[in-house]
Amino acid sequence: MSDSARVDAPALWLVLMRCHHALSKVAERSIQETGLGLTDFAVLEALLHKGPQTITEIQNRVLLASGSMTAAVDRLEAKGLIRRTSAPGDRRAKVLRLTPAGKRVAEAAYGQHAAELEDAMTVLNPNEKHELRAILKKLGLFAAGHRAHTTKG
Repeated sequence: MSDSARVDAPALWLVLMRCHHALSKVAERSIQETGLGLTDFAVLEALLHKGPQTITEIQNRVLLASGSMTAAVDRLEAKGLIRRTSAPGDRRAKVLRLTPAGKRVAEAAYGQHAAELEDAMTVLNPNEKHELRAILKKLGLFAAGHRAHTTKG
């Protein structure tokens, strides 16, 4: 590869950020079109795909602040989309479960959202999607390890 064809890390980061920004706009619009807020959608999606979880487990998975998470759980419970129950062995911890209505809403919202994202990524064939996922995962894991390594000292 010639020097002129070489891509340096800052240029690659800029491409990744622009791509992320463009895809985030598609994702945010598709979630907004479901009638749910981003936080509510994230909670429902986590419960749909991972099953019943504690508030803390969902919060760690979707990276939400505790205030946002509590507000989302309160809203979803008031709408009858989720139920809070005590966790076995720890009554202080609450396990969230989708209600039948919540499951229907989550499936419909996620289906619509997934279709929008698939449409936005039709430029990639299935092999390119697999390759891109593997490369981005490799880079993300390395960067996370690098950050942890550089902040220890």
